[in-house]
Amino acid sequence: MQFTDRINRIQISPTAAVLAEAEKLKAKGVDVADFGPGEPDFPTPDHIKNAAMRAIESNKSKYTPAGGILPLREAICAWHKRELHSSFEAKECVVSVGGKHSIFNVISVLIQHGDHVIIPVPCWVSFPDIVKYAGGTPVFVQTHPEDAFTVRASAIEKAITPKTKLLIVNSPCNPTGGVVPPEEYERILAVCKKHNVWLMGDECYSHFTYAPNKPYSVASAHGAKEKVIIIGSMSKTFAMTGWRIGYTLGPEALIQALVKLQSQSTSNPTSIAQYAALEAMTGTMDTVPVMLAEYAKRRKRIVEGLRAISGVTCEWPGGAFYAFPNISEHLRNGGGKQALAKSDTEIAKMLLDRAHVAVVPGEAFGAPGYLRLSYATSIERIEEGLGRLERFFARAEAAA
Repeated sequence: MQFTDRINRIQISPTAAVLAEAEKLKAKGVDVADFGPGEPDFPTPDHIKNAAMRAIESNKSKYTPAGGILPLREAICAWHKRELHSSFEAKECVVSVGGKHSIFNVISVLIQHGDHVIIPVPCWVSFPDIVKYAGGTPVFVQTHPEDAFTVRASAIEKAITPKTKLLIVNSPCNPTGGVVPPEEYERILAVCKKHNVWLMGDECYSHFTYAPNKPYSVASAHGAKEKVIIIGSMSKTFAMTGWRIGYTLGPEALIQALVKLQSQSTSNPTSIAQYAALEAMTGTMDTVPVMLAEYAKRRKRIVEGLRAISGVTCEWPGGAFYAFPNISEHLRNGGGKQALAKSDTEIAKMLLDRAHVAVVPGEAFGAPGYLRLSYATSIERIEEGLGRLERFFARAEAAA
C-alpha cells in the first residue's frame, strides 16, 4: 500500500509499543514487573465516577458543542485560576479528547511546512512526531542531569531562528521529572515574546511536584496571555487516563481555530466524560495529596534502588512519576567495563525477554543511554522490579 508522506514521517509511539509487548507476555501468564505505563495506578475518585453515572441516568448522552459544554469550560478556567493563578475565560478554552489531542490540534493549527518547533530534550515521545506530521521541523535543545534536566532561557534563545514558530515546555517533564523554576520560566517567556515565538506549556503533571517545587503555570506571569498556550489534562491529577479529557487555554482567535478543526475531526469529547470532568474541576481534590504522598514514597525507594545498581546513576525527579536512570556504562559505546549491548533499546528488549521487566528506552525520548521507569505502581512491584534489575545487571557485569 502507498501512504501519505505525513503518515510516513512518524512512527508508532514507543511507549505504546512497549506496553503492547508487555501485554503479550502477560497474556501468556508471565509475571511482568511493569514500569512502562505512564498513568496513575489509582482508581478514578468516587465522586467523579458517581457524576458520570448521574450523567448516564440523566441521559446526558447527546452531542455537545464541539469545543465542550460551557459549564465545563467555565469550570476549567475557574479551577486554573484558583490552582495556578491564571485569568482565562470560557471563550479562551476548548475541551479535547485528552491532552495529546489538545497538543496535536494546536500544532496542526499553528505549524506549517518548514516551521521550526523548539523542544527541550529528553522529551515526551509524541512531541517530535506530531511536529513532523504537521510538516514542521523539531529543533532540540539539550537539558542535562547536573542541572536537574531544567531547560534554560539562554539555551532556547540560541536555538531560535527566523523560522521558529513555537516552543514546547513540559514541566514537570515526562520522562525526566525535570521542573522549570518559576523565575526561569518567566525568562523563557520573555525570550519568546522578544522573538515573537509561541510558548506552549504542557502542564499535565502540574500537581505532582516534590518539595521544594510547587505547582506553577507560566500563564500566571505578567503579560503572558498574548503568547502563551496552556495544555492541561484530567488524566494524571484525577487518575482519569481512560476518560480522555484534556483542554487548551489560549487567545480567543486560536481557540476558535481549534474548535473549527475539532468540529471537522472528532467533534465533541465524550459527553459522559465531560460531566465527570466537570465534577473533577468543581469537587474535592482530597485524593491529590494522597496520591502525591504515595508517589513520594515510591520515588524515594526506586531512585535509591537504582543508585545501588552497579553502573547505573539516577537523578531525583522534581515532579511527575518517572525515574530516568543513566545506564550508559553498560553500553559498548559508553566506555564501561560492563558492556552489555549497543543501545538502551537493546537493553530494554533484553530486560523484557530475560528478566520480565518492562521499561521504555531512552532513545524514544531523544536520550540515548537512559531508561524510563514509571513508579506509578505499588511498592511491592517496585521491590520486585528492582530485584530483577539488580540481578540482571549483576549477571551482565559478571559475564563481562
